[in-house]
Formats: sequence, structure tokens, C-alpha cells
Amino acid sequence: MGMVADPQTPPPLEGGGWGEGSAGVKPEPGLVTHARDMRRDPTPAEKRIWGGLRRHQLGGLKFRRQMPLGPYIADFYCAAAKLVVELDGISHIDSRTDDTRDAWMQSRGLLVLRFSNFEALSNAEGVLAAIGLAAAGRLVAETRSTPPPNPLPQGEGESDGQHPRHAHV
Repeated sequence: MGMVADPQTPPPLEGGGWGEGSAGVKPEPGLVTHARDMRRDPTPAEKRIWGGLRRHQLGGLKFRRQMPLGPYIADFYCAAAKLVVELDGISHIDSRTDDTRDAWMQSRGLLVLRFSNFEALSNAEGVLAAIGLAAAGRLVAETRSTPPPNPLPQGEGESDGQHPRHAHV
């Protein structure tokens, strides 16, 4: 006898179990393999910026590199801040495909920061500072938008002052 799934029950993990940082979107076939290849052969600009992002060095945040998000691969992605960082070469100047990609990511609540490879190589500290400020701003905004927890009902963990608790020895 087989079990029938309750259609009202959500999947056990948001995004259908694709793990932390998946933005709830299953990557397209072949994209994961392509992302792995890109991680093995980073550009000089990616190497430079990754040196400041890896191992939670920037504000204690976890960044992933060459992260598949839906039909795209983000150069760097921080799930906690919902932040995508792109390093662009000269071929990205006035790119309409970048506009489409950014719109797709923004529609999913992601902030996209774009820097040129030149900026990343000539001013890595400035690029990392800008990334850190953006991530911190996103985390503060997220904290402010989350309502505080409801107080405990009277009698659950706090005294109302009318009936002092007695210590029993």
C-alpha cells in the first residue's frame, strides 16, 4: 500500500531541496558543470576579489563563486545578503543580455553589483569595501523588515508582578 502525499504540505526545504543559497531556483541542465569549469579557470580579476571574499573574510559572510542561479551563473553570490557580484570585461559594455539577467535576479529579490575587471585589479580594496557596505545594508534592511517575536503570554516565563514566585527549598 503506497502513501499519498498531502498537496497542502510544502517540500521539506525551501526551493525543493536545492540547498543553501540556491535562491529557490533549480539550475538548468549543464549549468552546474559549466560553473565548475569556470571555478577551475578564474580570470585574474576573479582571483583577486575571491581572495578577499573567501573563508568568511568580508563581514563574516559566506560567498560562493560561479554560483548557478536559474539560467545564469553569478560570479559571486552571498545568500545571507541576497547579493550577486559580477566582474565584467569590456564585452559587457552596454550589454542587453546583462540587463535581462539583472532584471531576472532583481525579480527574485537579489541585488546585483557590477564592477569592471579593471576596477577589480586596480582597486580591489575599494571593490571589496563597496561589496561589504552593500551586504551590510542588505542585512540591516532584512533585520528591520523582520517583525519582533510575539511576547510570551502572561504566566509563560514572566511574572505579572501580582504573584511573586517563591523559591522552594
